[in-house]
Amino acid sequence: MPVKIGLELIDEKLPSALNGARAGLLVHPASVDSTLVHAVDRFSNFSKVKLSALFGPQHGIYGQTQDNMIEWSGFRDPKTGIPVYSLYGENRKPTTEMLSEIDLLIVDVQDVGARYYTFIWTLDLCMQACLESGKSVVVLDRPNPICGNMLEGPVLDPDYSSFVGLKPLPVRHAMTIGEIARYLKHKYYENLDLHVIKMDGWKRGMWFDETGLPWIMPSPNMPTLDTAVVYPGMCLLEGTNLSEGRGTTRPFEIFGAPFIEPHRLISRLNDFRLEGIVFRRMFFEPTFQKHAGKLCGGAQIHVLDRTKFKPFKTAVAILKAVHELYHESFAWKQPPYEYEEIKLPIDILCGTDRIRIDIESGARLDDMELWWQQECDDFSKKVFRDFLIYE
Repeated sequence: MPVKIGLELIDEKLPSALNGARAGLLVHPASVDSTLVHAVDRFSNFSKVKLSALFGPQHGIYGQTQDNMIEWSGFRDPKTGIPVYSLYGENRKPTTEMLSEIDLLIVDVQDVGARYYTFIWTLDLCMQACLESGKSVVVLDRPNPICGNMLEGPVLDPDYSSFVGLKPLPVRHAMTIGEIARYLKHKYYENLDLHVIKMDGWKRGMWFDETGLPWIMPSPNMPTLDTAVVYPGMCLLEGTNLSEGRGTTRPFEIFGAPFIEPHRLISRLNDFRLEGIVFRRMFFEPTFQKHAGKLCGGAQIHVLDRTKFKPFKTAVAILKAVHELYHESFAWKQPPYEYEEIKLPIDILCGTDRIRIDIESGARLDDMELWWQQECDDFSKKVFRDFLIYE
């Protein structure tokens, strides 16, 4: 039987105290049920609340904008006639005016299990705004598509907080969006009236293709589950002058640059003996973004065993290898990035400057993994297990 998501269970699980409320709905293209009916259509015919406003995160409520810091503006929904508010434009946190016509905000967005995917930080800012305005929040839970039992990468240092990480989480956080909401409430928004509509049938070891649910692109460069599997590491390349495969048909699986010779790079990468993957040498020409229209040498990551594959370690290995082999051509991307004007993009992505410093100083990959894995272990013991909904 397929997993039943929160959207499909709200009719029976919505707290009775919220019946008759005016509701806002935070959604994007992946906010669909198992039969591909969108949440807006379901709530337009939902008798228990009155749909009064729509909100959309990064990439737009229709998923129309490509990259970071490409903003979009609100409008009036042509089908329902209700206002649509952008939370990735002039405002990333709902204003008092935006919330004035609603009593509760319902959140139904598909996360991909990585700290730098911004939808969870839109959730965070919505929770903050709703607490300040005395509004309730209902989170309709959805699967973590890359399963819920693998944590990896540094835990965010608050000194490096940004819109790709506002609160301490490991890079691969292994939580559902409902569990993250519980964590945020208990740690930061204790007095918020929060309700999480949990899923039926989801287990922590499940990958998205085991849920029976349809994969809908949650953002323009997240076309498949394969993309989500590599993303917790390969998004780091956004903080460099390497192409992360935007402008190709396999973003984040393909990487490279005009100055890279694939044989040489893959030979060095194979020295790291990374588990669960094979690097296939290739050349590609991005149609947009970094190195658009230029021939790039690089590789495609082929994940052969996703239970052994470590996406963050793999991406750090790639950065180390390119830094060693092409030191004169490789560069860290300069700000701005996701509204951070001072700190380097690679540092806010990692949530620390330690990864960059270790790469620049030639630290061993396995030694680097030891310190970030210790951070994950500490987070798991002190935080992670306290907010899990699904055992």
